[in-house]
Amino acid sequence: MEWMPHITVAAVVKRDDKYLIVEEKINDKIVYNQPAGHLEENENLIDAVKREVMEETGGVFSPVGLVGVYHYTSQSEDRTYIRFCFHGVCHSFMDNPQLDSPIIRALWLSKHEIDSRSSMLRSQMVKHCIDDFESGITTDLNILR
Repeated sequence: MEWMPHITVAAVVKRDDKYLIVEEKINDKIVYNQPAGHLEENENLIDAVKREVMEETGGVFSPVGLVGVYHYTSQSEDRTYIRFCFHGVCHSFMDNPQLDSPIIRALWLSKHEIDSRSSMLRSQMVKHCIDDFESGITTDLNILR
């Protein structure tokens, strides 16, 4: 079998010292994640992250920069993920959006609240992305070609 990493995108959105987080049910377990998902065929990374934020939160996302590119191997799924994590702002949110399954809801959590739920994060990439953003580790979008 040919090895193929899964390309994903994620968004870090901070407003009033809180981060936009999605609560989702995966394998009968409640977990927390950034708005995130897979890159689709014929889609660029910017369009993918905008789509994922809209589908998972109902928010209109404008990326400002790239926090980083992350490599993660899930032992439970035997899959490798390459995550492009963007930061930016949400200008508006739809009223009563129809969120993607398995999203339960979108919520705003402080860094402390996220850290206190570290055992409930979908993966440690969630914490790494926020920690890197908090540390100022970002780059311009013009790095993407």
